[in-house]
Amino acid sequence: MKHYFNFYTSYNQFYLGDEGNKGDTGSSNFWTEKAFSDRLALENGVVGVGIQSWGDVKGEIEILENAPENTDYEQYDHVVEGGINIRSGELQIIDCPNGSLELSLKVDPGNYRIRVYGSNFISVEESDLANDTDNDYYRIEIWQSNDLERKVLKQYNQV
Repeated sequence: MKHYFNFYTSYNQFYLGDEGNKGDTGSSNFWTEKAFSDRLALENGVVGVGIQSWGDVKGEIEILENAPENTDYEQYDHVVEGGINIRSGELQIIDCPNGSLELSLKVDPGNYRIRVYGSNFISVEESDLANDTDNDYYRIEIWQSNDLERKVLKQYNQV
């Protein structure tokens, strides 16, 4: 089942987090240079998703039974995946920097793989300003997996 989101966030990021363990988004191990380049930060209980726009973030999230197969990456600008342990059974989408809950999904407790597809980055004229023309979009898929390492499947290189 797909769930859609559309909310305001800042600093070109938002979070996916375990309701019972918020993790430390201020940790020096969170938004490292590699995490910024890969557009995905990982910390215990929280994943930071790097986005192209500053303000509104639009997208969808879907919980899958198994890892997706035969995905056409050509329709996306950037594709990255990583893992999170969800102990509480509740995955939350949270804005930055206010920490406001934007969406909550019930899942079985355990380890999950999260894949983030980003598209329409060209619509964002200035990534550090909120613009009405920003129309980047994010598709997130999650499924149970013990693979928690970050891996870029398609790298976006800004022009």
